[in-house]
Amino acid sequence: MKKAEVKFVNITKKFNETVAVDNVSCSFEAGTLTTLLGPSGCGKTTSLRIIAGLERATEGKILIDNEDVTILPATDRDVSMVFQSYALFPHMSVIENVSYGLKMIKEKKEEYTEKSIETLKLVNLEGYENRMPSELSGGQQQRVAVARAIVLKPKVLLFDEPLSNLDAKLRRQVREDIREIQQKLGVTTIYVTHDQEEALAISDKVIVMNNAVISQQGNPKDLYSNPKNKFVANFIGDANVMNAKIDNKEGDSYKISLAEMKVNISTNENLSENIPVAIRPEKIKINKNKIENCIYSKVTNASFVGSNYQYIVSSKIGKIYIVSNDMENVYSVNDEVFLSFDDKEVKILNN
Repeated sequence: MKKAEVKFVNITKKFNETVAVDNVSCSFEAGTLTTLLGPSGCGKTTSLRIIAGLERATEGKILIDNEDVTILPATDRDVSMVFQSYALFPHMSVIENVSYGLKMIKEKKEEYTEKSIETLKLVNLEGYENRMPSELSGGQQQRVAVARAIVLKPKVLLFDEPLSNLDAKLRRQVREDIREIQQKLGVTTIYVTHDQEEALAISDKVIVMNNAVISQQGNPKDLYSNPKNKFVANFIGDANVMNAKIDNKEGDSYKISLAEMKVNISTNENLSENIPVAIRPEKIKINKNKIENCIYSKVTNASFVGSNYQYIVSSKIGKIYIVSNDMENVYSVNDEVFLSFDDKEVKILNN
């Protein structure tokens, strides 16, 4: 399978007066799986369709393997796309669906049949060649759609929310299948979803989009651990976003207050008197007894969800959400509790 880098250079896409993608520049590294993640209307699907050649950029350039393909038609880009709706031909068998693209480029029957059978093995559908799409489960239909895309050995493989029609358990299985196939083939893959768990689970790199621009990009762990703004903190996982007050500054070190708790943070940025910060709920320790340097609070909601307990507590800086794996020390509504966390877990946000 060929590997090709994809680049956006100042891409803008307008639909009349609506700006769907606003001066976006980014790269999709060769042989990796990059996810475009964001809410509905953020520009992620439009970006994917620009790569596919299904939409024409209003401004800017798109490069595939260093070739400017901005005005090339979809058929000349060496790109395959897997759609949300599978888009299988209902009147064709599985092998006819998979081999359709090869037929269109005039491959010999023996060759396209052999390639199609090999590809069905790759997606674990060996023996399903003669079934009709209506005889398959949703997960199997999605695998047929993947097989039809990869049998052409494209430079770039595109997925447009491919799991949204599947139930939760099947989504996990199929996303693992997609990741395994991508790694086996080493094909450059660009994947669109609004599901942050899905994005974190399968990606080498995640590009978070909001309001037609890139909000932040990086590897999944870094994005989760070090969100740069309120949108990313709240969109990728759960976060407690709260306002901290700066007490004093020495060089790059600040002492800040979160309710009664004092925290030391380091940054080379000049911070204003009040700054927004984020703390992940699983990083907060909840204690029955008062400890030194903590936040006093009261439990307002307590839920057991199988693998952990989830609490909402009220404090001087508002409601705080906590995920606790402590199955022995369990708290009830109206219990007084004391919160603590490591200074390094407090992340400074841009507004």
